[in-house]
Amino acid sequence: MISYPKEKINVLLLENIHQDAFDLFQKDGFNVRALSYAMNEEELLKEIESIHVLGIRSKTNITEPVINKAKRLLTVGCFCIGTNQVRLEEAEKKGIPVFNAPYSNTRSVAELVVAEIVMLARRVPDHIQNTHSGKWNKISKNCFEVRGKTLGIVGYGHIGSQVSVLAEAMGLKVVYYDTQTVLPLGNATPLNSYEELLSVSDFITFHVPENENTMNLYGKKEIQLTKKGAYVINLSRGKVVDLEALAEALKSGKIAGAGIDVFPEEPESNNDPFITPLQQLQNVILTPHIGGSTEEAQKNIGTEVASKLLKFVNNGSTSFAVNFPNLEISPIPPGSYRILNVHKNQPGFLKDINAMVSEIGANITSQHLGTSAEIGYLSMVIDKSVGDELKEKIEKHPGSIKTRILY
Repeated sequence: MISYPKEKINVLLLENIHQDAFDLFQKDGFNVRALSYAMNEEELLKEIESIHVLGIRSKTNITEPVINKAKRLLTVGCFCIGTNQVRLEEAEKKGIPVFNAPYSNTRSVAELVVAEIVMLARRVPDHIQNTHSGKWNKISKNCFEVRGKTLGIVGYGHIGSQVSVLAEAMGLKVVYYDTQTVLPLGNATPLNSYEELLSVSDFITFHVPENENTMNLYGKKEIQLTKKGAYVINLSRGKVVDLEALAEALKSGKIAGAGIDVFPEEPESNNDPFITPLQQLQNVILTPHIGGSTEEAQKNIGTEVASKLLKFVNNGSTSFAVNFPNLEISPIPPGSYRILNVHKNQPGFLKDINAMVSEIGANITSQHLGTSAEIGYLSMVIDKSVGDELKEKIEKHPGSIKTRILY
């Protein structure tokens, strides 16, 4: 049991989050509502005041005004890999941990990358279009096996390294570049520079997050450094590749083909129009952000993120939160209260709390504190008889941000 009745805890799941996530919340007794679409800021501002747990995918943006109005919001779950759609620092300052699923769609994305490598090398996009339009064009010119070719992976994280394993099994030579020192899998070779990777790779695939360092990571300058006749694949983030520059390179023949799954601006719904400079170009695969859109991936993501959210709401654990001190917390002992407090990370706060405990003659069974630059996150188990009184005292402390009690 938790101090606040579960049936009064409102869970809102947006953007067609998998049914398994809905079922987990419902089975645990929460009041859960699921919608198939994303919400814009105006719609969220109307809803957010009554929401305790919010689940989103990549199209719903949690802006600063939304966070400021979210008085009851306990946590946010991003049912995807990325979290750049959430103002993480603002959420942290308001005591709102954010969780995601960094591993669950790894295989789905990696498989699509390898499939596109083969299709581009064989010019399958052009053959499909020709055959559908009634044109029979059986040729072998400019169609190649991928065995023995070099794949350059930019970003050797969870997905990049899995692409590496699959590609090597196909007979590709794999090289990679990452800003961090990462242990290679199989026979993959790390390179000293991004520029070197561009110059030696027959295929280039990007697996990087979206941030100020990766914005237009592949543009006119990088295209000039790229090996002539190479193929470019981006299933990471839409602003990583300059699509205007890529379109010109495809038209000139500098780049032989491309597979693009993510775009700088994407439609809010399946009913909205979509325009990109890459449309109607030869040997180009365009897909509507489906890299992780498999039944297996969405099911795994639904279960992973929902489980993290439930664990936080039910016992306070913040393990794997992306913007919060990570605390793995054990179940609450019988007859005890757990007080969870988020506070400004300032000297003397814990001393003040312990003084409050001493004043009311309480006994601390266990106490855990995690901190970041901005906040501290405190978990404290005390006698049930003094829990409510101590919670009220902690809430009144000038450094306190958010306090809740579990039993």
